[in-house]
Amino acid sequence: MSKPELPRGYLGAQPKFSEFKLSTLSHNEPEITTDSNEVEVKFRMGQPVKVTGNLIETSTTKDYSNLLFTQTQGDVVSYIIQLPNPGFYKLQIYALPVSDDSKTLPGVFNYLINCTRAPKPVQPFPKQYAQWKEGCYLYEPLTIPNADGTVNFKAVVPKGKQVAVTVNDTWTQLKNAGSDVWEGAVKIVKNSRVTLNVNYGGDESKYSTLLEYNL
Repeated sequence: MSKPELPRGYLGAQPKFSEFKLSTLSHNEPEITTDSNEVEVKFRMGQPVKVTGNLIETSTTKDYSNLLFTQTQGDVVSYIIQLPNPGFYKLQIYALPVSDDSKTLPGVFNYLINCTRAPKPVQPFPKQYAQWKEGCYLYEPLTIPNADGTVNFKAVVPKGKQVAVTVNDTWTQLKNAGSDVWEGAVKIVKNSRVTLNVNYGGDESKYSTLLEYNL
């Protein structure tokens, strides 16, 4: 498959990248070739930044952002990527300082990924809501099999007062293991909607959704 033509200046760091005090950590060059269909791209943040991204297959322009998972640990933001088929993909990174209330995140870095083989089956990651992208990190589970069973949850949720998992309408409270880490075993039901939720204090009945898995 031939390399796609891209606009001049599209690849690599965009003007806001250094302004927002971001730097590459795992992949300095904007073109990535892989014979595995799993890639993790990491950046370092020089200030608190909210981030997002999208993943586009260039030949079909299909959006595969459900195969892109964004999380933060300390001053490192990581993008875990699954690539469903061999081919070229655009990974487009967007960011904005947490102190900025603007609803629009400008593009800060663009990669072109050439996937030469796709040896592993892919499974969509959970949907990530806005508050997830402000310092949260997931140890497990990145994906949940669509089957009855028990799944261990472990996540870092800064400033959370209570963290709970819902399976359809059934709530399971996770335990605080210290250092903003919340964990626990949750019974999963096939074909269910599973969410990770946080209460930040105040009204104990009000929870914000962080992640949503649709089995």
